[in-house]
Amino acid sequence: MHILVLGAGVVGTTTAWYLRQAGHTVSVVDRQSGPAMETSFANGGQISVSHAGPWASPRAPAIGLRGLFDASAPVRFSPTANHRQWRWMGSFLRECLPGRVRRNTDALARLAISSHAELRSLRNTLGLEYDGSSSGILHVFSDRREYERARERAQWLAAHGIRIEACDAPGCVAIEPALTGSRRALAGGLHAPDDEVGDAHHFTVALAAACVEAGVTFHFETTVESLDIHDNSVRGVAVRDARGVRGLLCAEQVVCALGTHTRQLVEQHGPRPALYPIKGYSITFPAGPGAPRVSLTDEEHRIVVSRLGNRVRVAGMAELGGHTVTLEPERVELLKRLTRELCPDAGDVDNAEPWAGLRPCTPGNVPMIGRSRIDGLWYNTGHGSLGWTLACGSAMVLTTLMNTGRPAFDFPVLTGRRH
Repeated sequence: MHILVLGAGVVGTTTAWYLRQAGHTVSVVDRQSGPAMETSFANGGQISVSHAGPWASPRAPAIGLRGLFDASAPVRFSPTANHRQWRWMGSFLRECLPGRVRRNTDALARLAISSHAELRSLRNTLGLEYDGSSSGILHVFSDRREYERARERAQWLAAHGIRIEACDAPGCVAIEPALTGSRRALAGGLHAPDDEVGDAHHFTVALAAACVEAGVTFHFETTVESLDIHDNSVRGVAVRDARGVRGLLCAEQVVCALGTHTRQLVEQHGPRPALYPIKGYSITFPAGPGAPRVSLTDEEHRIVVSRLGNRVRVAGMAELGGHTVTLEPERVELLKRLTRELCPDAGDVDNAEPWAGLRPCTPGNVPMIGRSRIDGLWYNTGHGSLGWTLACGSAMVLTTLMNTGRPAFDFPVLTGRRH
């Protein structure tokens, strides 16, 4: 059947690939001039199976409150009069209950493990190059109590077969010598040797080229304005091209992988998916002689440092306050300062290229994969900060679900009733 995928980010493009490999006719629509030009463009680069846990946790409300009064806090909450923000926040707080945290962690871990295996298979099959590295990820902690709590969470993930090794401060330096000159007093770290890094934008561009060779059609510079629905069944989408010309793209099924724009599109027709944008920042600069080879996650300040070939990508921050991607200079400078403190010789931080993007987040951080309440409309969105980590697994789950009516493994897919 003919399937229309809305969105050409890392999630949408992998979805198109898996659907095409399953024998479907596939078209992709995106408002940008090429693939992965928004949320997937300059993210942290980590394929972090070891960090497949929800942001919603018992400690999250206290972290959010700190962001109300501290402009330098990595997590910042800016209250608005928008009822959608408050409704989402209410759902987020409910997901912070311990039982829900465990459930969400288990679901994300299963999906992350599957996604990592799918990514490796896809990379080997197609020979994709995207500045990838299999050197693992080292999570470092300055606070002893936070370190001990993280070790407990790691035991949950270890039960799924995810390798995470605890190490003291000297052990962290032994794993990544770039920490030798760090101005942080490290309490310890957790090393995930099987994790990877890679440039999600480069990966998506390479995979999109493979999609075209396989027969997928891409409609770039084409904005989706509304769904074409008759008798609660989707028949395609109304679009507008770069010249302002409007038209219809018809299909038997539609997959919405539009990230934070998903809600705006489908709310016109009734459903209200529980999605909200959380802004993140990154800086990218040429790697210096002391740039790390192992990707680092500074758990206290919520930043990641990834070596992408001859570049270093530092990403972090979480701002809940609307749909703007405006670069705030003080947040960019904060990211630079934190980089200098953690890895003083990482590279030319002063001339780093800044970027900001919006993560599409569900309250429990478990992505929305499955049927909507509208016949023929499917979701693959809401991956938050784990889009790059979960993309291939999510595409496989959705494709299997569309073909057989069942997910490939135990995962809380949408059934058309649960949003």
